[in-house]
Amino acid sequence: MPEIPSEEKKEKRIIKEGDLEWETYLSKEQVADFLIALAEQMKKGDEITVKTKDWEIPFKFREPIELEIEYEGYGEKELEIEIEFKEKLGDKTVEVS
Repeated sequence: MPEIPSEEKKEKRIIKEGDLEWETYLSKEQVADFLIALAEQMKKGDEITVKTKDWEIPFKFREPIELEIEYEGYGEKELEIEIEFKEKLGDKTVEVS
């Protein structure tokens, strides 16, 4: 399970409802380790857990998974990669029309 480095120690919170937006800056090695651990969880099944020392989000997801790539090539160039998981809906099959 990938753990994002955190500076503070508090009692861990399990988040299953509500909103959370969190941002940090990591080294390329830390980001690579996080992505590898996330990919390993995805290959094993349909549930991932993302956590820091302060909180944990267990999440059961469904396919397809949205992958968005955004590139801004003017001035200070920026590449953004976003992965969006949708909640698995139990045994129901999602139909796309």
